[in-house]
Amino acid sequence: MSQRPVDRESPDRLYTVTGGRTLGSEDPFDLVSLIVSECDPAPGMQSEHVRILRNCQAPMAVVEISADLALPVSVVKVLLRDLLDTGGITVRHPSRYPPHPVMARLPDRDTLKKVLVGLQKL
Repeated sequence: MSQRPVDRESPDRLYTVTGGRTLGSEDPFDLVSLIVSECDPAPGMQSEHVRILRNCQAPMAVVEISADLALPVSVVKVLLRDLLDTGGITVRHPSRYPPHPVMARLPDRDTLKKVLVGLQKL
């Protein structure tokens, strides 16, 4: 008698991974939030938490973590919230950082359009 392969996306498995928890409206993560480990995995830690901490020693986007774990983003966000609450990770939001100093010195779009029109007239 052959056994059926385990479906990694089965509702039972996802429920088990998250303990039935959801984030609700307190979601501090978006798809491009960068996650950085702040500690090493501890003995007895959930295997998904261990993989996140090991993989995020260099900044890694939430969507990349989801792909690596082969789990839906919503499930990964619950796992990340666990680690954030215990100080195991930090979250960096790329869109919230000021532009790089070089980018801040570039002329605005309207000025660049005027220059382009002027050059085309030459």
